[in-house]
Amino acid sequence: MQALIDKAKVLMEALPYMQRFVGKTVVVKYGGAAQKDAMLRASFARDVVLLKHIGVRPVIVHGGGPQIGALLERLGKQSVFVDGLRVTDDETMEVVEMVLGGRVNHEIVELVQQAGGRAIGLTGSDGGMIRVRRRTLDGRDIGRVGEVIGVEPSAITAVADAGFVPVIAPIGVGEDGLTYNVNADEAAGAVAQALRAEKLILLTDVPGVLDAHGKLMPELTRERARALVDAGVIKGGMIPKLECCSAAVQGGVARAHVIDGRVQHAVLLEIFTDGGVGTLVTR
Repeated sequence: MQALIDKAKVLMEALPYMQRFVGKTVVVKYGGAAQKDAMLRASFARDVVLLKHIGVRPVIVHGGGPQIGALLERLGKQSVFVDGLRVTDDETMEVVEMVLGGRVNHEIVELVQQAGGRAIGLTGSDGGMIRVRRRTLDGRDIGRVGEVIGVEPSAITAVADAGFVPVIAPIGVGEDGLTYNVNADEAAGAVAQALRAEKLILLTDVPGVLDAHGKLMPELTRERARALVDAGVIKGGMIPKLECCSAAVQGGVARAHVIDGRVQHAVLLEIFTDGGVGTLVTR
């Protein structure tokens, strides 16, 4: 009986959050371990379906870097990175579109549908959704790598309004009509801003943002995050994630989160529990 009572308490804890987020948009960047592990993939899909069924409007933006790298290796082409960005020539871009807009996108759509939901796959180039300009690093041309300059959300809204979960591949389109490879975190942040999302959630392979002693920081303001980066406390791949979250909340997203995608049902734990998981970034 106590076990049943404990389950009821969990539901009661979740109730005010369910009421709060009905009709609200939650954008989730899906990648890392959550995308590679079979158990975590199933857990994530069930989270998304539950959100949709209780009236939340989930939008998925996915990565696929390891899958791109694996196919390039099979084709005998070496992956080259500059500051974490894949140098993308025309041949590599063909592989990016094949993997992100094809295989990975279709797999996620199927995953959601196997969990009882309905999903439709999109790419950021559909209808000029994700508009980009060619990105350079310190004057160096790194090929067809895009920097997001705007998002036209009408296709996403139409899919969500029709009762489907939008699943978006981070491929942008430039003024030259060419497609470009876009960092998935950056794409998710821009989509969240365009949709005026209630939450942006970045699934990562770490517990969240850690302090100098390796302890999780459950909440950061934009200003505090910038100070920690400047002080060298926050380093490496966490810097662009925090920049993405900071830009999102500055651009109108209510809250942004960096959470551990290695935890089963991490999305539900973040949205529907008092403590949440990972690190919350606020204005």
